[in-house]
Amino acid sequence: MLRCLRRIRPPCGPRAASGSSAAPPAPLPLSYMVFDGPALQPPLVFLHGLLGSKGNFRAIARALVQRSGRKVLTVDARNHGESPHSPVMSYEAMSLDVQRLLRQLHLPKCVLVGHSMGGKTAMTLALQQAYIAAMRRVSIPARIPRSTARRLAEDQLSPVVQVSAVRQFLLTNLVESEGRYTWRVNLEAISHHLAKIMGFPVFHAPYPGPTLFLAGSDSPYISSEDYPEIERLFPEAEIQYIPGAGHWVHADKSQEFITAICNFLLVP
Repeated sequence: MLRCLRRIRPPCGPRAASGSSAAPPAPLPLSYMVFDGPALQPPLVFLHGLLGSKGNFRAIARALVQRSGRKVLTVDARNHGESPHSPVMSYEAMSLDVQRLLRQLHLPKCVLVGHSMGGKTAMTLALQQAYIAAMRRVSIPARIPRSTARRLAEDQLSPVVQVSAVRQFLLTNLVESEGRYTWRVNLEAISHHLAKIMGFPVFHAPYPGPTLFLAGSDSPYISSEDYPEIERLFPEAEIQYIPGAGHWVHADKSQEFITAICNFLLVP
């Protein structure tokens, strides 16, 4: 499975195991390779599958630099390749590791390409941020009536937070101070510790950005039974199958895989 998304704002800190009072472990510094390209568009960041490594995508990365001109990074997940080992192994933890790397490399925007375990990591990263990102984007003029401010904030939240009861809950955090409206919650601190707060991910808000699910026609991992949940969480998703490829679609049909990514990026 391939998962692509366009915009990532790396926030978050790690989480402890459910019910644990111990301090959560820090995100790990991941090992990565960079394949430089001349284009100024956001780079591609590849996340491998279980028991894989950043080297799995070396040939694909070089080909994509030639085809798209974009910089490409390939990354070792925790407990894989040359990245550090840890007794903690969860999608939240792996998502936080990637967010740490994106902050370290000053990449506020990228295209994530994840295979299997890496695809789930990419989806976790995107879905964890939906409500907080929507709240951060709210912009309200100063010195207007509170009822007007609340209505404007709700209008701006509604494309992402589609359930009215959830919007009303979030809006209880909207406060006025010296004529200006702001959130009384510390979104920056909360985002840095979001995974610790959340537990195992169960998501209600969708990720609204462009997304590609790319599978081999012979792979059982994306079936028609998955379509409703994909549509719910990723409403802008495209689902494509490469004929004759299995689960390791990038290895089975590498040229078709590269072409599909380039088409998704709107590269001629």
